[in-house]
Order: sequence, then C-alpha cells, then structure tokens
Amino acid sequence: MRIAFLVPDNRENFRQYELTEPYFGTAPTALLAGFAMLGDHPEAPEIHVISCTQKRISAPEKLASNIWFHSLHVPKAGWLRSGYLGCALAVRKKLREIKPDLVHAQGTERDCAISAALSPYPKILTIHGNLRLIKKQVGFRPFSAMWLQSYLEGLVVPKFDGVICITDYTRRAVEHEVPKTWVVPNAVDLSFLELGQERLSDRCSQPSTLDSRPPCPVILCVANVDARKNQNAFIKALDRLAVSMSFEVRFFGSCGESTYAREFRELISARPWCHYGGMIDRGELKQEMGGASLLMLPTLEDNCPMVVLEAMVAGVPVIASKVGGIPELIEDGVTGCLCTPTHPEEFAAALARMLDAPSYRKEMAGRAVLEATGKFHPLLIAKKHLEIYSEITGYVPPAMGDAC
Repeated sequence: MRIAFLVPDNRENFRQYELTEPYFGTAPTALLAGFAMLGDHPEAPEIHVISCTQKRISAPEKLASNIWFHSLHVPKAGWLRSGYLGCALAVRKKLREIKPDLVHAQGTERDCAISAALSPYPKILTIHGNLRLIKKQVGFRPFSAMWLQSYLEGLVVPKFDGVICITDYTRRAVEHEVPKTWVVPNAVDLSFLELGQERLSDRCSQPSTLDSRPPCPVILCVANVDARKNQNAFIKALDRLAVSMSFEVRFFGSCGESTYAREFRELISARPWCHYGGMIDRGELKQEMGGASLLMLPTLEDNCPMVVLEAMVAGVPVIASKVGGIPELIEDGVTGCLCTPTHPEEFAAALARMLDAPSYRKEMAGRAVLEATGKFHPLLIAKKHLEIYSEITGYVPPAMGDAC
C-alpha cells in the first residue's frame, strides 16, 4: 500500500532554510516514527512524505526504510495569496509520479488540505486545529491569514472521503460534512514516554524522598501567547496564591507584538515568580518537563494539545481547561485536574490543592503515565491509521503480529 503523506516542513514555517534535514509538527513526527517501526515487515506501507517550500532546500531521499521524502519548490505567488494553487499544482504533479493508493493530508492550517482536496486520488484529512471553531471563540481579523485559512477549511473539508479526528470534539464538528470520520488520538514522542517510565520507576523505588515537597515547585505553561491561550487572566488569578505559597511559573511559546502580548510581558516583568523563556525545541521542552512539578494550560479552546499528552506520558501532573477535546484526555481528579477557563480562580484553587498534597499529585501523575502510554504510543497509532487506510482503499494487509 502506497500512501502520499502531505505535511508542512517546519523549515518553511519558520524560515529555517539553512537546516539540512526536514522536520515536522510534533504529532505528524510521532506518527511517522510509528510507521518507521513497521518498516522491517515485508508488507509495511510505503509512505511518501510531501512538503512544499518557497525556497529550494536540502531534501534527503528517505527518512526511514519505508518512508520517502519529496520537497517541492513553489514560488511565493503560489501560496496563500492564490489560495495555495501553486502548491496544489506542484503536489498534483508529484502524485502522478508516485501513483499513491491514498493521499493523507495533515492539518488545515496551511497548504496540505487544499492540495489533497484537489487531487484525483482517494483522500483523507487529519484535523489538528479546528480553525472555524477557534474563529468562533476568539475571532479573526477579516482577510487576515487565519481568517482566510478558516474560510478555506470550510471549503475543503467536504472534499475528503473521510476525516481522522483526534478527539470526539472534532468529530462532532465535521461529521455532517464528510462520508466517514474516525477518532484516533495523536501519537507522542517516544522520548517523553521514556521520561515518564523513568519517573514512574523512581517513584516506586524511592517513595520517601519523592513524597517531600521541592523547595520551589516549577509550573510549566507551554503555549503561544495570545487571547485564546488565556495566559494573562491565569497570571492575575495566581497573584493572591503567590503571597502565601512559593512556586515559579515558567511560560514558553511565541509572543508577538499584539496588545495582548504586550500586556503579558508587563505582567511577567512585574512578578518575580513568573519567567518567560520564549520558543523552545523538543529537547529543551523535555528538559523542562524533567524538572517540572506541574503543567497548567488555561486555554479557552483546544482540540488535542500535544503538550498535555506529553506531560501525561512524561509523568508531569496536569491542570488544564475543561474545554474542547481536553476532557477526553484527562479524567478529572484521576489522571489530572480540569478547570473552567472563564473562572481562572479555579486554576489557583487547583494549584493550591496540588501543592499541598505532593503524594496525591504524584499518584495522579503515575496513573496518567500508565493510561497515556497505552493510548498514545506511536506504534499503536500507526497501526490504527493503517486500518483506516485499508478501509478506504480496500487493501487487506497481512497480519503484522509480533514482528511489528
């Protein structure tokens, strides 16, 4: 079975054209890792990763034994200003060479969805961020890039033979638009799984040491700084708690020049218990997770935030918003805590409870590690995708068995 896998190359997204190796979003990368684990099987799928870029950049022939990579140069005029027509034409030409059994597009945020939608092959889409739902929640400036992307999302989703929804929250939003939907969560980076297993092992072998409260607990908040992610109300809600309890909140993510971002910087600079560290890479995030006591995400809308999955499998207790697809990831009071983001004082109360009960916090994290590992492992998610590919194409794969 031959699959064309359309995904943005982050070298294009972040204008890092000098890098010699492609890299992708966290969720597609983990899924590709799962496909690579199947590579030794004689009937493993043949995956052709296709990414468009505005500059000609390095393009290795293969990413794994069964994964090929194709970088397509598309001049700037062929991107959003033309409705991604240039990308769609370049992809269509490459697909004629590959002759895939199925085209799988990753996300509606950029060119992949419309390129797949305009192809003549069977096609499915994974929706990562629900742009139309985000637009309802926070609004987009008319004719801005995000406004146009959300408009294109509405046009292309009905063109697909089916949509892979990473939460039931997304399924409910799109099931009336397409013939088929499936709910398959994102896979997670194996290195975060390894961190969680290490933490779980440490807790079992050294309970007396780990039950003591650290001198200054570190709370992570990892998200781009904007009104949807709700950092400013969250910071203000913790002011009273910071008078009576010792902790540090470390914020990571991009922060632009909007009015909201300027207010965020002012709030951070006025509070010694707040730290803003900008954008960090996967290795740096893993390091931060390794020293964190909690992860908090006060977002107003989210589908399946990867940082929540990563914290769960890494053994970091999570306090997050009771919105979107997040309640499908966390069982409140069992594998994490859920709060109402429009009542940010709930986050302060939950944080106080967690800091006052380190044993409870660690028991909760241990349950999250075990549950999340069984749900989000890359090999498991890759096999679920193969079942969907077979359903659409009619291909019957041989039994993978233990060889996978």
